[in-house]
Parts: sequence; C-alpha cells; structure tokens
Amino acid sequence: MLEPIGLLYGRAATDACAAGSALPLAGGPIAFTHARARIRGADTDIKIGAGTIADLRQWADGTPGAAQALDSLTVARPPFAGVDLARADGPLVMGVINATPDSFFADSRSGSANDAYDQARRMRDAGADIVDIGGESTRPGAVAVDPAEELDRVIPVVEKLTNAGVVVSVDTRHAATMRAAIRAGARIVNDVSALCHDAASLDTVASGDCSAVLMHMRGQPATMQQAPDYEDVLWEVHGYLRGRIDACKVAGVELDRLCVDPGIGFGKTPQHSAALLSGLGGLHSLGCAVLVGASRKSFIAGLSRNEPAEARLPGSLAAVCIAARAGAQIVRVHDVVATKQVLRVWQGVVGH
Repeated sequence: MLEPIGLLYGRAATDACAAGSALPLAGGPIAFTHARARIRGADTDIKIGAGTIADLRQWADGTPGAAQALDSLTVARPPFAGVDLARADGPLVMGVINATPDSFFADSRSGSANDAYDQARRMRDAGADIVDIGGESTRPGAVAVDPAEELDRVIPVVEKLTNAGVVVSVDTRHAATMRAAIRAGARIVNDVSALCHDAASLDTVASGDCSAVLMHMRGQPATMQQAPDYEDVLWEVHGYLRGRIDACKVAGVELDRLCVDPGIGFGKTPQHSAALLSGLGGLHSLGCAVLVGASRKSFIAGLSRNEPAEARLPGSLAAVCIAARAGAQIVRVHDVVATKQVLRVWQGVVGH
C-alpha cells in the first residue's frame, strides 16, 4: 500500500508536478512529493518506509507490481455514477436522509416519504451533489429491519427524488431493496457490508445500471463496537477493501463503478477512526474514488468531551476538512449547508 505524503495544493501543486518533484494525487489538483509504503514482509511484519518521487520511480522500475500501485495512486478518476469527480472545488457532498425512526442523529430522521423528499430537495438546493436514502439504521447496537419494511420506507422517496432529477444513492445491505431502488432510478448502492451481507448483492449490482460504495465494517451493527481490535487498522482496512474490489471485478463490476469508504466508527474505537483519517490518502492506492462518512459520529465525542450527536457539528466539519485535504472525492454528511461553506472557504484558501 502506498500512502501519499508531502501534499501540495493550488499553484504549488501545479508547479511541483511540472518540475517533476511531485505527482498528481488521483489526477489532481492535489499533488504529493513523497509516499510511504506499507509492505508485508516474509516474517509477516508490516514494514514501513518513505521516499521521494525519484525514489518511487526507481522502486517502481525494479519491484513487481509497484508500477501498478503508483499508477493507481496518480491516475485521474472517471465520473462516479455520472457525476464528475475531477473538480477543483473539493469533494462532492453526499447528503444523508434517514427514512427511519431510530437513526442516531434525530435531525436526519424523516417521518414520511413526503418529509424525506422535502428534506432531500432542500439538501440539493443547498448544494448536495448526491442524496443518500436509508431505511435501516446501522448505528452501533441497531436491530436489523425486515427488508419489506425497508422497501416501504425507501422506494417512494427514491422515485420522487429521481423524478425531480436528484442523483440518489440507496443505503442498504439487502439485494431486494437494491433491485427496487435501481429500478426506481437510484444510481448508487451504498452498502455498509461492502456487498457481503446478502449473497445476491454482488450479482444485483453487476447486472444493474449503477455504481457501488464498498464500506469496511468489522462485525455487525448490533455488536461491532464490542472491543474492536486491529494490528494496523489502515493496513487491514485497505486489505479488506482490496479484496472486495477484486470480488466485484470477478462478478463483472469494474473499478470505475466503485468507491471505497473506510467505515469511520464501524467496528472501530475513536483512536482507530483517527488513524484512518490520518492515513486516508493510502486508500487512493486502491485506484478508485474514496468516500468519507464521519458526520456526527461518536468517535468525535470520544476524541473530544463526550458530546451528544446534536453537539458534534464542529467535529464533523473538522473531519470534512481532513478528508478534503487528503483528496477524498466524496464526503457523506448530515449538514449540507455548513459543509458547503467550509469547503468553499477551504478551497478559496488552498486554491491560492
């Protein structure tokens, strides 16, 4: 795994790439001057080393598979679900709509299809590029929802939004809901189980005219926060997502239809989530778009003063800035207006 470091922005990135002292991260506009490699040695230890762009090129020439890893880190990402990722104004914003009575953040809940539709329209008008609709809470400790009930909650909203021209993502682990949502016009399947929970999910996405978000989660929502443990969380999340990408390719879902999500707060302590955000750039070496969903999550309270979800907006916006700095192509948020303002200010500064 290659993790870009020495990140540059704006004119500095352009000039360094032109001079050959930096490479574009996922096609730009961010660039990197160094990279850190994590390699599993013969003794099973994870070896970590860093080098300059010249070192990387020399390493790529003499190491099997290294050139492909470097290409994956630098190549431009194609549009995802028809939405352009190669923008200079920061990551796309995915707004969250929970058509559930038990989402961990009360303000994101919608009591009816009309409420969800109105909320989603407001998000779109505020600048959301994608709206993500979920009918089953996957918060820690959540109880599974019958797929039939999930369908009733989600599909009317998907139909109304797609008819209004909104780019819709459906947040589900169930193939039946995926199929119905795709028929209703959803362009993205966002699955917290990375298409593992339902045996029919992979074939459903492969045969559907849609893209997919593959998220890392250890365990199930009901139990995932019971003493999660990792040797190297970034390495293990990267390896899991690499395996899911490979499984998707075998099923006929190519890389340009995929996006990865490290699963902040899903089977992870606050320190694990912090480590993933710190090393987020390493996920670009998987060669596809990267999504970060940190909004209002409990890791913010764990790193701060145990604030409730309603008081975690500042931490959520800090995570958005960290994701933007690392070149994430999509941020999944509850607070679209605040997020858009933060990203405009961030880009207004780093663009110079």
